[in-house]
Amino acid sequence: MISRLRGKLVEKQPPVLLLEMANAFTYEVHASMHTFYQLPEVGQEVMLYTHFIVREDGHYLYGFSKQQERSLFCQLLKVNGIGPKVALGVLSKIESSEFIACVEQQNITALQRVPGIGKKTAERLIIEMRDRLSCLMENETKSSVDIGGLTEISRNSQQDAISALIALGYKTQEANRAVLQIKDNDLSVELLIRSALKNIDKR
Repeated sequence: MISRLRGKLVEKQPPVLLLEMANAFTYEVHASMHTFYQLPEVGQEVMLYTHFIVREDGHYLYGFSKQQERSLFCQLLKVNGIGPKVALGVLSKIESSEFIACVEQQNITALQRVPGIGKKTAERLIIEMRDRLSCLMENETKSSVDIGGLTEISRNSQQDAISALIALGYKTQEANRAVLQIKDNDLSVELLIRSALKNIDKR
């Protein structure tokens, strides 16, 4: 079981990043956008809490900046109908504390904004996650990766942001519209995605 990784960040292309270890191995890690917001610049060291999943079509490693986010990811996977992609979509759209609030307040509307979650799935999430909140609160920690500077904007930043949203489950047209509405040309890919998610929320 791979529970934690520390290495040099060599590439970040949401929702995937590459970590190079001291033994020369490079791990491909899938991460939520909230974790991406906390990443340092490429070339710096980073530590992530991880969850390893073995499936018939391959082995997948998921990384998180906080233990609570990893705990929530693991609990989401136990809900019927929720796979890694949807679970990662939940954590990209809603921060851990906000998700807990959604469950406590039975906010079905907020959960339905996540790609892949309809009304029935949102209702099931609230019912099944309600009893697991105490476990999540116990695992809450202030531990996180060191916050570094943002990556410089590139010519392909808009397309990278659109590709990341599509990978998170948003439709191509919806992702294009949300990103192209942003007029600030100096934003990093991560901030473009954050702003695009806010634009999607307004609809």
